[in-house]
Amino acid sequence: MNRSARAGTDNQLLIHALTPASRAPLLALTKRIADAGCSLSDARVSTIGNDTSLLMLAAGPWDAIAKLETALAKLGRDEELRLSHYRTGPREPNSALLPYLVEVVAADRPGILVKVVEFFTRHDIRVEQLSSMRYQAMQTGAQMFQAQITIGIPSQIHLATLRDDFLELCDGLNLDAIMDPVKF
Repeated sequence: MNRSARAGTDNQLLIHALTPASRAPLLALTKRIADAGCSLSDARVSTIGNDTSLLMLAAGPWDAIAKLETALAKLGRDEELRLSHYRTGPREPNSALLPYLVEVVAADRPGILVKVVEFFTRHDIRVEQLSSMRYQAMQTGAQMFQAQITIGIPSQIHLATLRDDFLELCDGLNLDAIMDPVKF
C-alpha cells in the first residue's frame, strides 16, 4: 500500500442525493460523513424547482469510507430520498488546461445550451461547471435564459481565435456572451 492511500487521500466517495426541498438532507449527510471519520472535500447544493440536489465528495481512510457506505445505505431507505454513491479517486491535476468563465444571456428559446456546449465539445474543451436558468426579466417580462460555464481550455489552443469563433457563434444565435479567464 502506498503512503497516500494510508493517509486517506486516495479513498473518496461521491454521493448524490435528490429530495424534496423541504426535506433536504444536508445536515444528515454532513453529520454521517463526519461521524464515519471522513472529510467533506467538495460539495454542491442546488434547489431546482421543488427539489434539492446535493453532490458531495467525502475523503478518508478506506475503513472510514466503508463505514460511511454502511451509514448511507441506512439513510437511503427513506422513500423521499434518492441516494446514490460510488467510490472514486482524486482528480488528476492538469496544468495544461486554462480555466475560463463563459457567460451567456439571451431571450429564452429551446436549444441555446445545446449549441454552446456543442461548440466547446467540437473544440475538445471540457466543461468543468455549468449553471443555467430561465427567468422573467423584471423590466419587460420577457422570458430570458442565462448560463455560467467554467471551461478548461487546452493550452495549445489559440485563445484569440477561439474567443473570436465563440463570439461569432453567439452573434449568429443572437446571444450576449463573454469569455474571460478565471481570475482566482
